[in-house]
Amino acid sequence: MIAAIGVIIGSASLFIVLSGFAGLKDFSLQFTSFVDPDLKAIPAQGKSVTLSEGMLSKINEIEGIASYSKIIEERAVLNFKDKQLIVTLKGVDNNYPKSTIDSLSVIGQWFERGTDQIVAGSGVSNYLSFGIFDYGETIKISVPKPGKGQPSSLNSIFKSVNALNSGIFVVNEDLDNSMVYANLETAQYLLNYNQNQISGIEFLLKDIEDIEAVQEELELALGGAFVLKTREQLNDALYKMLNTENLAVYLIFTLVLIIALFNVIGSIIMMILDKKNNLNTLYNVGATVKDIRKIFFLQGSLMSVLGGIIGVIIGYLLVLNQAYGPNALKVMITTNFPYPVSIHLENIFIVFITITILGVLASKLASSRITKRLIVEA
Repeated sequence: MIAAIGVIIGSASLFIVLSGFAGLKDFSLQFTSFVDPDLKAIPAQGKSVTLSEGMLSKINEIEGIASYSKIIEERAVLNFKDKQLIVTLKGVDNNYPKSTIDSLSVIGQWFERGTDQIVAGSGVSNYLSFGIFDYGETIKISVPKPGKGQPSSLNSIFKSVNALNSGIFVVNEDLDNSMVYANLETAQYLLNYNQNQISGIEFLLKDIEDIEAVQEELELALGGAFVLKTREQLNDALYKMLNTENLAVYLIFTLVLIIALFNVIGSIIMMILDKKNNLNTLYNVGATVKDIRKIFFLQGSLMSVLGGIIGVIIGYLLVLNQAYGPNALKVMITTNFPYPVSIHLENIFIVFITITILGVLASKLASSRITKRLIVEA
């Protein structure tokens, strides 16, 4: 019973930890999901590409695209009073999805079209100490001018506009401290781009399951001028980090499970030693050493498999309570925020397969201790 309880607790713990990490992963990714497009086209060479009318007409013919937005992203310097900060200026057109704008938790409002208004991240706003609609002091946005040679003055180095902040967004720490949204025309003016010159196109799809087919059609429509990246490729460093941590957690708790299965090995060996006289009787009435080994192998395997099933069921119920139960029965991070969990079907199979394989190996190892000499000496 002690060995079985160890298996149950080990398998339940592994499932709970995997579900907890899956919830943490989903929680981390949701902050990028609504600001990152399903697909993004970036220039294959250089920082910008001129989007031709032929490309636009081909894009409009693709059925799987719900909407797309032309964008310009470039580093810029924000000056407000006696402070300055280098940020990423993102110019977006009228098609920039309202669902994204609404999800940015904007304090104030989104900038008006055809103006030099901006919407800044909360970290940018805090660092430069500006609020919204401060008509008494405008924000100066400057971008270095391209060119070579010795500049004649400091003003000749930068091209600038005076902007008004109309809103503040909160997404995550990286974006809040570095991102500023503006009209596409403002960004084009600062960078001396023509009307059709952009640095990327962001696409939202009708059905994310059709992403591969849409990607192939877009590659044909855009030719070699753009490179297409999925949401996962845009955040490849974050995905790699989360996947690596998930693997590390799995391996650590699998090691705990292996330690728990030593109890199974120990209990089987102790039972073999305790039943030596019975084994001798079985041998004398015609049972072979292989048959006797099979008895203890099946016993250990059943203990591991049934313990794993019971452990997964217990873990599932605990995770289910954490996800949907009352707050009084949940593990809370803050007063109103429970630790995030996510139930994935693959985690159930991972735990069950892990406990089955390790349990079978442990049972095989323990039952192999039975030899003819051990039986006869009884």
